[in-house]
Amino acid sequence: MAKDHQRVPPLATYARLKDVSAISSLVISSVELSVASLDRSLQFYQHVLGLTVLDASADQGTLGVPDRPLLHLVQQSGARPSLPSSPGLFHFALLVPHRAALAQFVRHLLDIRHPVHGVADHLVSEALYLGDPDGHGIEVYVDRPREQWSWDGPVLRMATDPLDLESLLAEPDAPWVGMPEGTTMGHVHLRVTDLAAAQQFYCDLLGLDLMTTYPGALFVSAAGYHHHFGLNVWQSRQGSPAPAECAQLRAVELIVPAAELGRLQHSTGISAHPLLLSDPAGNQLIFSTRPD
Repeated sequence: MAKDHQRVPPLATYARLKDVSAISSLVISSVELSVASLDRSLQFYQHVLGLTVLDASADQGTLGVPDRPLLHLVQQSGARPSLPSSPGLFHFALLVPHRAALAQFVRHLLDIRHPVHGVADHLVSEALYLGDPDGHGIEVYVDRPREQWSWDGPVLRMATDPLDLESLLAEPDAPWVGMPEGTTMGHVHLRVTDLAAAQQFYCDLLGLDLMTTYPGALFVSAAGYHHHFGLNVWQSRQGSPAPAECAQLRAVELIVPAAELGRLQHSTGISAHPLLLSDPAGNQLIFSTRPD
């Protein structure tokens, strides 16, 4: 169930984080969003995305797949749609466990005649993009095997090429029964206001690796993944924080090893667990360890 997280300002100084070593392991467990109508959003995420309602109350709900929660929703009645010019969520990305699952999702969208915002072959993955009723961006994708990724020295090759839908839809067909078990929150793409400040926070300070760059964007990760975070200034370079009356990203919840959480707590002087930090654009990150 979503929590009522206290919103905190960005850290006043980053120098205190300099002793943090590279993060060896990171899992994005879930994303928390505010929405104008919980009932409308629950219907969308069940009917269109095929997620399961795991818990719900009058004004909060948790959705996911049977083996894990992925999305927390908090109702903010009458909220205006998310503002693309403000820092916040560009999209969250659901990673399905195999290519046939992505093909089944494509057939499902065709069956219900639901529009998509785009499709792409990123060389490391194949993806579809759509949006929810509050303007929150969504990606559903499948990874290519790591042995098929290509590198230019330390730089991972990524692109936005046309998706071969004919090849994708040649995958074995099966009835659509919703997002399959094994679906995870693969990555989160955020809108930020300054790429240099974002790189300092996510790479120099938190210890994520810069995997590749794109005009106006950075892609960073732990443990050699293509990206756990995308960071872009395509619309938000001069953006102000989203008005309180807009639907928006509340937090990204992350799981790191206990030793690395301890280093973050020591470096920031904040002993709380979970640990809530804010990036330079004001995006909230919640670090915790996996329960025993």
